[in-house]
Amino acid sequence: MYYVYILRNAQGRLYIGVTDDVDRRVRDHNTGVSKWTRSRGPWTLIWHKSFPTLGEARRHENLLKRQGRGSGFYRITGLTRSGS
Repeated sequence: MYYVYILRNAQGRLYIGVTDDVDRRVRDHNTGVSKWTRSRGPWTLIWHKSFPTLGEARRHENLLKRQGRGSGFYRITGLTRSGS
């Protein structure tokens, strides 16, 4: 199983990624293992969705990233602009 996940930091920045272990990846982001998120944390998991294959997960990740932070992103994830 693979997961697309979204993290949010205290400044409201979002990070979208793919993993086979959500808890491990959140730990990686918060302990400096991941380069881009290293100096921007701490990060909180706000959304994730499972997919049976890595290919499907990557396609969904790319779909979310193409949405920017417009209405499509929030419609697909069910999140609100405030982060709930």
